[in-house]
Amino acid sequence: MMTFPSLRHSFCAVLLSLFAGLAAAGEVRLGVLAWLGSEEAEVQWAPLAQALQQRLPGQSIVLRHYDLAGMAAALRAGELEFAVTNPGHYVTLEAETGLTRIATQVGETSQNPAHAVGSAVVVLDRRLDLQRLEDLRGGNLAAVAADAFGGYQLAWAELQRLGLAPEEGNPQPHFTGFPMSRVVDAVLAGEADAGVLRACLLERLEQSGAVAPGRLRVLAQRPADGPCRVTTRLYPGWAFAAAPATDPALSRQVLLALLSMPPDAGGLSWTVPADYHPVHELLRQLRIGPYAFLRETGWDSLWQRYWPWVAGLLMFLLAWGVYTLRVEHLVQRRTRELSSALAERHRLEAQVHAGQQQMDHLSRLSILGELAGTLAHELNQPLATMGNYARSLLRRQQSGTLAPEALTQAAEEIANESERAAGILAGIRAMSRKRSRVREVWDLAELVQAADRLLHGMAPRGPAIVLGELPAAAERQVEVDPLQIQQVLLNLFKNAWDAQQSLGCTTPIEVSLSLVGERCGVAVRDHGPGLTPELRARLFEPFFTTKPDGLGLGLSICKTIIEAHGGELQAWVPPSGPGLIFHFTLPRAPLAVPAPTGSESL
Repeated sequence: MMTFPSLRHSFCAVLLSLFAGLAAAGEVRLGVLAWLGSEEAEVQWAPLAQALQQRLPGQSIVLRHYDLAGMAAALRAGELEFAVTNPGHYVTLEAETGLTRIATQVGETSQNPAHAVGSAVVVLDRRLDLQRLEDLRGGNLAAVAADAFGGYQLAWAELQRLGLAPEEGNPQPHFTGFPMSRVVDAVLAGEADAGVLRACLLERLEQSGAVAPGRLRVLAQRPADGPCRVTTRLYPGWAFAAAPATDPALSRQVLLALLSMPPDAGGLSWTVPADYHPVHELLRQLRIGPYAFLRETGWDSLWQRYWPWVAGLLMFLLAWGVYTLRVEHLVQRRTRELSSALAERHRLEAQVHAGQQQMDHLSRLSILGELAGTLAHELNQPLATMGNYARSLLRRQQSGTLAPEALTQAAEEIANESERAAGILAGIRAMSRKRSRVREVWDLAELVQAADRLLHGMAPRGPAIVLGELPAAAERQVEVDPLQIQQVLLNLFKNAWDAQQSLGCTTPIEVSLSLVGERCGVAVRDHGPGLTPELRARLFEPFFTTKPDGLGLGLSICKTIIEAHGGELQAWVPPSGPGLIFHFTLPRAPLAVPAPTGSESL
């Protein structure tokens, strides 16, 4: 049975015999890209020329070797009928000279013409610091030339996809020129950190003994269709193309001859033209070849083209800036004058304020005098009473009318008044020394209610006091001086009322009782404007007040009373809404001690 390749060869032979009489005998000039140098190109492409010569007996195949620029010049001069070059160079020549591909080279291991050409980035195997393409950042990269497709441009595109920019020197390209073996020499000599080789060249050099196996390593190796190690993506193979002036009949003869050829010693053969769209995309990405015009829209080209306009615009902006600065200078000068006048006004206001502070201080001193007078008045009454009873006893004794009942009554009254005076002195002394007075067990809710009644007795139009949910009666018993705790509550209620009056707020003052460990807590919340953190930090300082007519002693005294009872007084910011929360704690009384009963709600 005849196989498909034998049928194809027979069919091509018949067609060649048919077209042989149509083509006039003459010289067919075939230009090939000498990417390894002229000698290597002769060895590589001579079998192709011989095979074509055998299949085109009426033609004389002349093989010519070129570098990239030389082949383009030869095509523009009309010196070639056909050209064999890499995919990137072909796409460029197609746009520049009208070259038309008629066949694409494929490898023996991969019959896919779209996956035939790639590049390998090689490094010394001992360079363990180089494992990825990103590791080349800041290094040197050897390559044949900037316009070498497999020898530089494929690696350039891969580096660009990873955020590196060889065109900006990261890594720095080091172009060695042809042949490509110079790239290997640069890497082996340490002149470059890595080098770009055409796929399969490293394997050929290792097989020939030019490079010791294992001395070079392919960086970021990709899975490939064939045995050759590659770093980059694969692209369509080399193109066999006809020049624009080439006779179409001759092109058909050459195409049939190429299709009839068996794979060469390297396993390479020719097939129908592949789709070179991926090559176009790569060149468009790099903005080279037929897409070099894209670079004209970059900042550099735009600057060269429009710099006069930009310069004119900058001059206009400069003039506008000078004018703006002039206006700003005039505005600042006037502002300084106004600021100076305002500063003088503030200085005068500060003097007035300092005088007012001095007056306030004198007022505080007078209040202290009044407190001393009140203390003297409080002590004078029991002393005067004791004196009156003592003189009454003397008169009755002198008149002989002193009865035992009168003596007993006078003695009791003198004793009571002396105890009263002693209690006043003891209280003042205990307050100054922060000593506890005689304590009684009281229901904390009852003390709140008593302070509420006292506030509304003094100010019937005062705000409502709302007592929230209460702990159990046995848990809110505290051992305190009831008068002092009422004084604290009354002071806090009055402060809350004043704070809400400043906003015209009629919201009830909220009071809540809670258990805080072994203590009972009281929270008084207003809905006033609140205080800044700076003011809250000084709230309990003596003589510090935010009220125009305040003395600054109320909260300080309250704190002293609460601390004397073993508790704490603090000011908190509500979790939501305006206002301020004053919270103090008092130690709870032992549960076994009975407590006075009272209403548990207002």
